[in-house]
Amino acid sequence: MGHWLDIERRFTAPAGLLWRLWTDADWLKRWFGPKDFTCPSYSLDLRPGGRYRGLIRAEQYGDSWFGGAFREIVPHEKLVMSFAWERDSGLTDANEITLTWREVDGVTLQHFRQGPFADSAERDSHRDGWSECIDKEAAYLATREEK
Repeated sequence: MGHWLDIERRFTAPAGLLWRLWTDADWLKRWFGPKDFTCPSYSLDLRPGGRYRGLIRAEQYGDSWFGGAFREIVPHEKLVMSFAWERDSGLTDANEITLTWREVDGVTLQHFRQGPFADSAERDSHRDGWSECIDKEAAYLATREEK
């Protein structure tokens, strides 16, 4: 039950490269966050039960810390993690993010899923930010392909 956010994108790149964009902290810091946000800090312990923590920053909105734990890891295919924003009282608004990659003939379908959300309005409030984030993923991927 609940409301889920689903975003699919096709990339002309191998699944392994997309996997690295989400699991290599140095690469992730270079593109992660919605438009006009930077990601100056990101650390991870990529193993089931391992934690991750990041910071996105925008002049207009300030700093937003987030984090969670990895629940399932299938290299180049699937990554499942909890996700929550940090507030004064600790992590709040926890839900789950699942990323899957399926490669066919050099084209990879990336499926991003987050939820459950309490209602469709809460789900929809996340759509633009994650869509902008994935746009930045695609732009950074283009710089990696050129090298």
